[in-house]
Amino acid sequence: MAKPLRLSTTSPTFEADFKARLHWSADTDAAIEQRVADILADVQKRGDAAVLEYTERFDGLKVDSMAALELTQTELKAAFDGLPAEQRDALQAAAARVRSYHEAQKKASGESWTYRDADGTLLGQKVTPLDRVGIYVPGGKAAYPSSVLMNAIPAHVAGVQDIIMVVPTPKGEKNPLVLAAAYVAGVSRAFTIGGAQAVAALAYGTATVPAVDKITGPGNAYVAAAKRRVFGAVGIDMIAGPSEILVLADGSTPADWVAMDLFSQAEHDELAQSVLLCPDVAYIDRVQAEIERLLPQMPRKDIIEKSLNGRGVLIHTRSMEEACAISNRIAPEHLEVSSNEPHKWEPLLKHAGAIFLGAFTSESLGDYCAGPNHVLPTSGTARFSSPLGVYDFQKRSSLIEVSEQGAQTLGKIAAVLAYGEGLQAHAMAAEFRLKKD
Repeated sequence: MAKPLRLSTTSPTFEADFKARLHWSADTDAAIEQRVADILADVQKRGDAAVLEYTERFDGLKVDSMAALELTQTELKAAFDGLPAEQRDALQAAAARVRSYHEAQKKASGESWTYRDADGTLLGQKVTPLDRVGIYVPGGKAAYPSSVLMNAIPAHVAGVQDIIMVVPTPKGEKNPLVLAAAYVAGVSRAFTIGGAQAVAALAYGTATVPAVDKITGPGNAYVAAAKRRVFGAVGIDMIAGPSEILVLADGSTPADWVAMDLFSQAEHDELAQSVLLCPDVAYIDRVQAEIERLLPQMPRKDIIEKSLNGRGVLIHTRSMEEACAISNRIAPEHLEVSSNEPHKWEPLLKHAGAIFLGAFTSESLGDYCAGPNHVLPTSGTARFSSPLGVYDFQKRSSLIEVSEQGAQTLGKIAAVLAYGEGLQAHAMAAEFRLKKD
């Protein structure tokens, strides 16, 4: 039976118990790190041949050439056409909402700008898309078409011309929804490869897989370790930890709704974390009762039970204000404000990957079709990181055009500072442009 840890902020041991429950080590197993390093080096050296070997070894998929691992646009469209009408419509509706949100995001923050100051000098910023990006999509038993939409669509909106998808297909098992999502999202090329070898192929390029500028998307420990190691040769989105949900409840939402919301993250992984913060102890009791009632009905009950028993926590707080303060300390990936007055509490919340306001806003809607991106910072990194977005697929170049008049003022300032740093050529380059008396 699932029994999440019960804590109260009035307990003298709360701080120690709280920190112990939230602790999660992001350290990668040393054996995984070494194996990943070997795979990356091998793919960098032998290219396609190494990718073929690892695909056979890890995915049980033996083919003669990389051509057999590339999904054609015809195959992607056929997967879409072959879906039941209900799935086709849902995929297109979700894609439209994700695209609409990211187009609004681009207009708000993704445009170039310039201005001229009083002496005619032009200053500004030029925003340009990355040329080519790679998106990693989990495959096999864990197949996520929603991840295709959330990674490919903002890249497309940003103006990226070449979007390369990699997805493992153990024993050749291709998920039609994933392929259809690639078609709907506008993926340029797709390969049925996964693991550290796929990350290496994207980072370094092979005879078949083109090297990309940035790699985004979730994966297992090998994928995360590989992304960490290739960072610098390419950009990456983030190193994701286990999924998290924090429900900030005032006791007004049906208890079974909240229990199921806690399940929605717990079912991902035994290491996923589900947290409830509430000032009403009787309500916490009702949520616990609903957890016990609903759990036996869940197909993934074993995973949910291990997650809740190992990392779940129900915290009784003195007030909603205190609950908000604790939430900020946790900086959760998903934060539900399950309250009759969500906008009263939202200004107090500073750190979260995504904030879901009101009882009707289940986290699962954000995962699939609300519109904002579901690739979110985990493990407290929402304190300094943001959701995946259009801005992750763009870069910014500063624009500077100094007028002759401006050079007379700026040149003197620059020369003084350059001489102070002992960089005479810098100073003289500025002085050469000064008018001679």
